[in-house]
Amino acid sequence: MSQTLTENQTSAATTTTVEHWIDGASASGASDRTGPVYNPAQGVETKRVRFASTEDVDLAVQAAARAFPAWRDTSIAKRQQVMFRFRELLNARSGELADILTSEHGKVTSDAAGEIARGLEVVELACAMPGYTKGEYSENVSTGIDVYTTRQPVGVVGIISPFNFPAMVPLWFFPLAIATGNTVVLKPSEKDPSASVWLAKLMQEAGLPDGVLNVVHGDKVAVDALLHHPTVRSISFVGSTPIAQYIYSTATANGKRVQALGGAKNHMLVLPDADLDLAADAAVNAGFGSAGERCMAISAVVAVDSVADELVDKIAERMSRLTTGDGTRGCDMGPLITREHRDKVAGYLDVAASDGATVVVDGRDPEVDGEPDGFWLGPTLVDKVPTSSAVYRDEIFGPVLSIVRVDGYEDGLDLINSSRYGNGTAIFTNDGGAARRFQREVTVGMVGINVPIPVPVAYHSFGGWKDSLFGDAKAYGPRGFDFFTQEKAITSRWLDPSHGGLNLGFPQHD
Repeated sequence: MSQTLTENQTSAATTTTVEHWIDGASASGASDRTGPVYNPAQGVETKRVRFASTEDVDLAVQAAARAFPAWRDTSIAKRQQVMFRFRELLNARSGELADILTSEHGKVTSDAAGEIARGLEVVELACAMPGYTKGEYSENVSTGIDVYTTRQPVGVVGIISPFNFPAMVPLWFFPLAIATGNTVVLKPSEKDPSASVWLAKLMQEAGLPDGVLNVVHGDKVAVDALLHHPTVRSISFVGSTPIAQYIYSTATANGKRVQALGGAKNHMLVLPDADLDLAADAAVNAGFGSAGERCMAISAVVAVDSVADELVDKIAERMSRLTTGDGTRGCDMGPLITREHRDKVAGYLDVAASDGATVVVDGRDPEVDGEPDGFWLGPTLVDKVPTSSAVYRDEIFGPVLSIVRVDGYEDGLDLINSSRYGNGTAIFTNDGGAARRFQREVTVGMVGINVPIPVPVAYHSFGGWKDSLFGDAKAYGPRGFDFFTQEKAITSRWLDPSHGGLNLGFPQHD
């Protein structure tokens, strides 16, 4: 849990406080609890963030509830126009948002720009909302009777987003929710909260009415307030598997529909016929982009033993050319989000050594282009990792790439399928038959063929299997529109007075 003000007296009264955004305006709320926001590349606290009380969350929910009837009844055309304006503003000012991401999360500017670009895809999808929410019509199902369906918004929706993508993950959810006529209370990570407020202000600039998008900050108190609030109709969440399971069980017990996307341990199977240069490039990019702090990162390269030595050499050579440092200085990889997280990730290297693995590249004492107190851990490569080791089993969520050796395709497939996680996976091969067999047999929700990070484009839906997704509600794409709307079926009969029926609205004729 983040430090509270009573635990950390180092912040001065002049320190900027990131406030809530409720009913179209900045709001301090009733709680005096705050937490630190760091610049990870400097290792210093730069801001405080306000922590919401249960009462503060209720104020945001009430604002959303008041705004809902009018926004629900706003025409599709006008809602679409707001989303188009938001898309144009976000595209034009994405550099501002990228700077916020780098300063609070630490990811390099190129990663920040990529995050925003993927979020923009969902905004553009939201602009196409009318085509995804059309109803269906069946005429004359029985004599004089028609049946048709409509899709209507669910009401006030809650979104709980993680630290690793402070812009993209909120953009996975709130544009679709708002475009379909819902109102939103967003609870971003307290570690990097400013992006969500910036986005809410930009939505207001795009013409969104006050109260439709609200932002509250905080810790478990705020999360639980959303999960238990009777007015909140749905919860959307991305985060670790234990928390996703808690979110899902708690919210469903309170009668809410839930999107609960959990953790991952993504494998990349490399067969002997693969292009090893392509595979090595992919492993480095997928393992160390955003410092490995992403749920679709490749963390385990499953290499067939006959090519494993050569592949490890190629990966290590490419790693030697990576630069670690301040994300504003053109480096390849930035710091981790907090000192505590950096220390936790680094601790796995001692575990690896004690479990008999070989630390090929040790990132614990990197040369960095940045301040010495930043939360640094360089790219790390561990070979011959036993599957019994916590280094293999745990979602490390950092720049640690493990090599697990197998005898062949069957062993590699069995290893992947035995994992508790089923978020993303990839196979590298030039054998079309092996690739086709892999995509059919692997028990993972998103599969890449010679593509290391198979995140679907916005008009397909995102979500894994097993302990990577609780329930069956995936994010964005067609499933996103389904989640934020509820279907209503209408059976209709209008009696025709010209055939002797009652006049139920037809004009009288001579």
